[in-house]
Amino acid sequence: MLEFRISQDDDGLRLDKFLKRTLSNVPTSHLFKMIRVKKVRVNGKRCKPEQHLVKDDVISIRGDEQQLRVEREHTAPPPPKVDLNDLKVLLEDEWIIVIDKPSGMAVHTGSGITGGTVVDLVRAYLGPKATRNGFTASPAHRIDRETSGVLIVAKRRPSMVHFTDVFTKHTAKKQYLVLVKGKLPKPSGLIDVPLAEHQQTAESRARRGVNMQEARTRYQVLAQTSQVAFVSCTIETGRTHQIRRHFAAIGHPVVGDSKHGDFPFNRDAKARWGLDRLFLHSTKLEFPHPETKERTLVAAPLPQALAEVLKRAGVVIPASVEVAGASAVGHAAKAPRVPVEPEHDADDDDDSDETEG
Repeated sequence: MLEFRISQDDDGLRLDKFLKRTLSNVPTSHLFKMIRVKKVRVNGKRCKPEQHLVKDDVISIRGDEQQLRVEREHTAPPPPKVDLNDLKVLLEDEWIIVIDKPSGMAVHTGSGITGGTVVDLVRAYLGPKATRNGFTASPAHRIDRETSGVLIVAKRRPSMVHFTDVFTKHTAKKQYLVLVKGKLPKPSGLIDVPLAEHQQTAESRARRGVNMQEARTRYQVLAQTSQVAFVSCTIETGRTHQIRRHFAAIGHPVVGDSKHGDFPFNRDAKARWGLDRLFLHSTKLEFPHPETKERTLVAAPLPQALAEVLKRAGVVIPASVEVAGASAVGHAAKAPRVPVEPEHDADDDDDSDETEG
């Protein structure tokens, strides 16, 4: 008989997922049969595949131990090559690693992206420590490939569970630095424009029309010229490309946006100011820490390349904006203990986490 005690890292994990990971050679159908015929018990009691395990639960499995523990033979593909010089760590502890993601790097594979992602970079950096009790370090949320800035990677399963709840309930506060075309009519404001659901299927659109979702972006103008506005933004909802779509909707597209932007203006900005990327940077992220629940603030300075673009465009960078190279690369600190009101209607990037714009 095999016996396992559930650790803190597996607290909340479903029984069937624990068994699939622990007895990887046993077919899934056989695992379910073992549960049905009571060969698997939790704390000596009958159990169900979907039940959630709790720390210190004891899982007992009747059967031939040697046969159950045999591993399948397989050849793992070599990990993608990455350059660890691309990794800028802003904060790291036993629970999380927070990085300053460079523009142009995807968070993970998909849509033709096969390697060189944040996932590959962080796992290469962590080495053997990337996996702990069956969980491998993974991003806790997303920002777009062309967006730079603060990104959290969960190092433990409870951390990932924690941040799934945080980003679903919008109890994290995110601030972005953006350059938009034109002169904004007000020094600050709220863009409250519903956006079409990004993940709605063609079948759903045909049956009930386009599903519009509420979306709110607050902004404050930090500097203004006759051609562009340098803006600080916070989002109250997490729609796909929200910041980019919102500023495009009010006639002030984000400079360098190749999807929702003003293409002639982008070409001019590249020729005159040397802007060769999307001007959107996740500069601050405040969140409850997964272990202590203390409000934690992590900041990533404005990339030097974007600061140079601002100077060439005649934009005066306020003293409140930290620029990479001008001082510390980044910082993390406990934020003031103030109540954070949950925000509504969580919906995000391509999956179930938040995206910036």
